[in-house]
Parts: sequence; C-alpha cells; structure tokens
Amino acid sequence: MSREVAAETIAERLSSIAWERIEIDLNEYGGAVLEQLLTSDECESVTAMYPDDAAFRSRVVMARHGFGRGEYKYFRYPLPKLVGDLRTHLYPRLAPIANRWNEALRTEVRYPPKHAEFLERCHGAGQGRPTPLLLQYGEGDYNCLHQDLYGEHVFPIQVAVLLSEPGLDFRGGDFVLAEQRPRMQSRVEVVPLWQGDAVAFAVHHRPVQGARGTYRVNLRHGVSRIRHGHRRTLGIIFHDAE
Repeated sequence: MSREVAAETIAERLSSIAWERIEIDLNEYGGAVLEQLLTSDECESVTAMYPDDAAFRSRVVMARHGFGRGEYKYFRYPLPKLVGDLRTHLYPRLAPIANRWNEALRTEVRYPPKHAEFLERCHGAGQGRPTPLLLQYGEGDYNCLHQDLYGEHVFPIQVAVLLSEPGLDFRGGDFVLAEQRPRMQSRVEVVPLWQGDAVAFAVHHRPVQGARGTYRVNLRHGVSRIRHGHRRTLGIIFHDAE
C-alpha cells in the first residue's frame, strides 16, 4: 500500500496529529502509531543514504554481538536535514508526556522544552555521539528484544519510522513491544505499520496506574523474523551516546 501526503514540513505534519490520542496509546500500550509521517519519496531518499559511509559514524553487524541478525548504521553529525528535523520537532511533542511520566513515577528528572537544551545536558555529561540510525534487514533477519540506553541521560520515548512497504518489499518483520509487569507474565504488543508510518514507544519503562497507585513497568522492543525481502527502518533516539 503506497500512501502519499502533501508536501508539508515535518513541523506542519506533526501539528495535525491528535497528540491526545498518542498520549493515551503510550499510557495504555507503551506505543502509539504516527500515521503517514513520511512520504514514500522521503522514505526512499532516506533508504538511499545507507551505502554512503560518509554519512555515518559506525556500522553494527548484529550477529557479532548477539543482537539478532541484520545490521544498522549510526548517523554522524551534522545529521541529514530530514533526520534532524524529525528529531528537533518530535521532541517538544513528546517532552510533556515524558515529564508527566516522571512525575507519576516520582522521578525528579524533567526534560526541557527544546531538544537542543536536552542535548546540552547529554553533551555536558560526556554523551556526545549521535544516536539516530538506519536499520537494514534481509530474509531471515530479526532484532532481539532490547532497550536503547546509551548513558546516564535517557529520554524515555523514542520513534521508529518504517521506510519499506509491507507485502511489497518484505513479509514478516513485525515491530514488537514486550512489557513486563511485576508478578505477571510478559505482555506482547505487535504494532502494524505501513511505509512512512512511525511508532513512538517507551525506551525502557513507563508508569502504570494500579489499584494501589502508580508503578513502573519495563518494556523492550524488537523486530520479528523477516520471511521474505528487505525491511529498512529509521530510528530516532533523542539522547546521545557516550
């Protein structure tokens, strides 16, 4: 299924999203879909960056580290404009949600309104390496359940954008969230995405309201086995790495 959106800026597209619904879904399920965040042309332009090693600071072959199968590359600074725009304009939409989560969990950390201010905090603590990345999977590849933690300063929500077209470019390869609540079995959430859709999700934990008050649940995310073709994803992480 190919779906184009008007030639708007990232900020304009984000302004049309029902953020109340996004927060409800994040609170209820740990993840929320941002539909048609990128056009198919934009998805293809980002995918085409992968062979250009000059755009990236490092390449990771997942099997070498027990992360799964497939590979990914971290962008270097300065980020490509589209990637930078996503990071800059998504952050202020998500920061109020992140602050409400920390308030509910009685955590003192609060996030400033602008991403540049949060990056100053990261860089001041020695976390200066950019974390946006491109992931590439082929047939039989998968991503084990994990959390993207790169240092002391962690923004609790991140975003992944599907760049490939399900059913055309690949089959299988579902995005998966696994949530572990205290004294309960793990709950798995499979998030359906089309090309250009994004999923915002909890990096490592989120608050849940229980009968005896608010408690913390841990989340991990991954990608199930690619059964055919190739799947490519853009990851937007808001904290930098040590």
